[in-house]
Amino acid sequence: MATALPFLPLLLSKPSSPPPPSLSRRTTTRPLRKCGKLAVAARKPWPPLWPRSSSQPTPEVAREGDADEISRATLLWRAAKLPIYSVALVPLTVGSAAAYLQTGLFFAKHYFVILSASMLVITWLNLSNDVYDFDTGADRHKKESVVNIIGSRTVTQYAANISLALGFMGLIWASIEAGDVRSILLVAYAILCGYVYQCPPFRLSYQGLGEPLCFAAFGPFATTAFYFTNRSKYLTSGLSHLPLTGTVLSASVLVGLTTTFILFCSHFHQIDGDRAVGKMSPLVRIGTRAGSKVVRFGIVSLYFLLLAFGLCKTLPLTCVFLCALTLPVGKIVVDYVEENHNDNNKIFMAKYYCVRLHALFGIALALGLWLARAGNKA
Repeated sequence: MATALPFLPLLLSKPSSPPPPSLSRRTTTRPLRKCGKLAVAARKPWPPLWPRSSSQPTPEVAREGDADEISRATLLWRAAKLPIYSVALVPLTVGSAAAYLQTGLFFAKHYFVILSASMLVITWLNLSNDVYDFDTGADRHKKESVVNIIGSRTVTQYAANISLALGFMGLIWASIEAGDVRSILLVAYAILCGYVYQCPPFRLSYQGLGEPLCFAAFGPFATTAFYFTNRSKYLTSGLSHLPLTGTVLSASVLVGLTTTFILFCSHFHQIDGDRAVGKMSPLVRIGTRAGSKVVRFGIVSLYFLLLAFGLCKTLPLTCVFLCALTLPVGKIVVDYVEENHNDNNKIFMAKYYCVRLHALFGIALALGLWLARAGNKA
């Protein structure tokens, strides 16, 4: 949990807007002597990071008019999707905190190995999503697509597969160290959800099933799996295996909901492109106005469930109190989506507000579990 604290200033700060278009067309001048006079040479546009073949993206994705140009630094930031990696941090931190509440033990080595492995799996998810959306044409005009930026579908797919292999190896190691096969089975189910979400022949995201898969993968599957890994087969604490408790299940449901908000809100600015290639996301089906009402209902349901779990005593009161402090962030998400659901230039930022809600709510949930254990000791 301590590892999440350095992110707080970033999470609480106002999201920065993309750089103005003038920053994207950078030129440099250098003196060139020609016939005794100075000539000015402009730098040519940056080439792709990887040579294109005939089957690779065409340059049309790079230009839609001077007014829409985006700096390369902004494109690389968007392609990296660094804030989205909170979806690896939160399930692990909450699962570990739930195990700490149960046993009073925390295994730092396990935590950081699993965190690294989980980030590699998320990298596979992001890169393979770009690859298969490129294949269907959904990312044809998406400038921040990794395939379009580096100019090679093949290299992107290789990088995705290597990330998955390395990440899965780390998760297998953690499961062996914990001596609990349930953890690797649940992780495998979570990865399978990611595969059928975007990869052929399934591509269930094109049928509008991405949100249920996202909820299951990052909520009950991943959070519970990381809970089971927070033990060591070399140590005995009176428990041969961690029991499946109402606390970890309740926490996993809340984590799954906040993660699903991120995916749902990422569709708002992609409706036209998704509809053109037959990707029937929920927002393609119901429209942005109804989608904004779904966001409101989801946020209200999140805090209602939080209160219900507290009253049922499946979650400690410390969790209820600390998570309730994130209500202003939840209200910001609702207000922003309702005000800007028809503005593609602004609604793009909605998913980043959801990332902040996800991260802050997850930190509060984990801290509440840790404080509950500390209170029991006292």
